[in-house]
Amino acid sequence: MRAVEVLVEVPKGSFVKREAGLGVEYLSPVPCPFNYGCIPGEIAEDGDPADALILGPRLADGTTVATTAWMRVRFIDDGAADDKLICGALPPTQRELAQIARFFSFYAVVRTALNRLRGRGAARSLGIAPLLGSGAVE
Repeated sequence: MRAVEVLVEVPKGSFVKREAGLGVEYLSPVPCPFNYGCIPGEIAEDGDPADALILGPRLADGTTVATTAWMRVRFIDDGAADDKLICGALPPTQRELAQIARFFSFYAVVRTALNRLRGRGAARSLGIAPLLGSGAVE
């Protein structure tokens, strides 16, 4: 686990996928089951700010939250690693982890369709894993 500050871009229950400073990226066919955003100042392998989701109650778009990262969703988007940190006040429950895994499996299908329209490659969810550098075996 590690302490992080997450900027909320997509409040829990929202259908609108936004990126900080860029506006609306697309409208989702399903609501986001958690708060979703980025870690300002931390650049991920894909060159964008690191992605993170925050479990718990709905938070307003633009809110910055000090929280704890417990695990990560391993994700590939257009050939690049695009992992998402799983954050919250408490470690995620098995039920929450199952919900997150289902959501990102579906999200990969939607993202692939969107990528194809934009002339890009496929997206894949590779499941949930320990944080990098946590000492856990992957």
